[in-house]
Amino acid sequence: MTAIYPVILCGGAGVRLWPASRPDRPKQFLKLLGAYSSFQETLLRVKDLAGARELVVVTGEAMAPFVLSQAEEIGCAPTILIEPEARDSAPAVAAAAAYVRGRDPDGVVLMLASDHHIADPELFRSSALVAAAAAEQGLIVTFGVKPTAPATGFGYIRPGAPISDGVFVVAAFVEKPDLATAQAYVADGYLWNSGNFAFQAKVLMDELVRFEPSVAEGAAAAVAAGVRDGTTLRLDRVAFGRAAKISIDYAVMERTDRAAVAPAAFRWSDLGAWDAIWEAAPRDALGNSAHGDVALVDSRGVLIRSNGPFVGAIGVDDLMIVAEADAVLICRRGDSQAVKALVDGLKAAGRGLATRHVASQAGGIERRTVAETEAARVELWRFETGATADLPVGSLQVLAGALDGADGALTAGDRRDLTAPEPVTAGEPTSVMITFWR
Repeated sequence: MTAIYPVILCGGAGVRLWPASRPDRPKQFLKLLGAYSSFQETLLRVKDLAGARELVVVTGEAMAPFVLSQAEEIGCAPTILIEPEARDSAPAVAAAAAYVRGRDPDGVVLMLASDHHIADPELFRSSALVAAAAAEQGLIVTFGVKPTAPATGFGYIRPGAPISDGVFVVAAFVEKPDLATAQAYVADGYLWNSGNFAFQAKVLMDELVRFEPSVAEGAAAAVAAGVRDGTTLRLDRVAFGRAAKISIDYAVMERTDRAAVAPAAFRWSDLGAWDAIWEAAPRDALGNSAHGDVALVDSRGVLIRSNGPFVGAIGVDDLMIVAEADAVLICRRGDSQAVKALVDGLKAAGRGLATRHVASQAGGIERRTVAETEAARVELWRFETGATADLPVGSLQVLAGALDGADGALTAGDRRDLTAPEPVTAGEPTSVMITFWR
């Protein structure tokens, strides 16, 4: 049986799903469509896949606590490769391929995005096995999804001649089209490019040596010189920095003569914007999808979500209404792709709510912004017993509890100005006020 190594790429910020998704808590870790996040759903789809071996997740340092806690929540213990910096998808894919090649040179990597929604897990598993079998023949196989509409938000693939049962040559990759072109693509049998792949680790690395040698060399060296801590491997920063910053599509897929496509019958969405959430979510007879403390009266085709205040809407149609504790988004369903422009404007104005929630939870610590001025930002950190963190540069006061650090214990009432990060562990539930001076 084919030895399959599922690898999940867990990066990105999901800007178009603001205000729920922000860099401090991105969309792949949000439970937008049910009891599990899309990251957890991806793990569950592959953990019992026939032939599956070691599960691998590639992510950044800031997201590692989410990966650990959400994987543990569903009984998974993946190997985690931590990128020292984001350098687009090719170095991340290459690092995973180099890691798997070291474990099993003939192993097939099933490379999956963490933020996609697939409504038919069994159909996905069947497609994955077809793609893995083709990958054993030296092909780099991408999953092409049959379009349900002439979408303009996806890239497309034109299938060519058949190679084997269910697998075709890639005749062309094409960029996101306008509506008229998308309609022509759908009529001509083009497929959506899902951005998920299957390939032998050694084949992918050989192609990178051909086309982007700095990516192959830098990623392989970053794995070899990485620091292992249990199930976590931190890639070497210097070596990883030698890898060119480029996507896997540009680095390999649009240049290789090994590209193949496996048309997939499963229902798929990249959950890229709020209209995609509405499409994938359960809806009532009037086309409404509601989540949280909300109410709709005489309304149709509305997505309404609240993770904070009660939200009521009366007599509205085709709207997206998303409320968080510190921000509310309202837009027409057809305008949800423009959310990025709104967020870009907030960033340009220096508004912290573009990138941070008023409160975030990770690694047993809740961090809540309580005040912000041009001179400083004040946060309240609440530690669970045993939680660890690096206290940041700033002025801090322990309000309750106790922290153990390299320079001794900090207890209720203690104040300290830190000029360098200090690692601490909470010996009991602890609250700390931290002022970050600008």
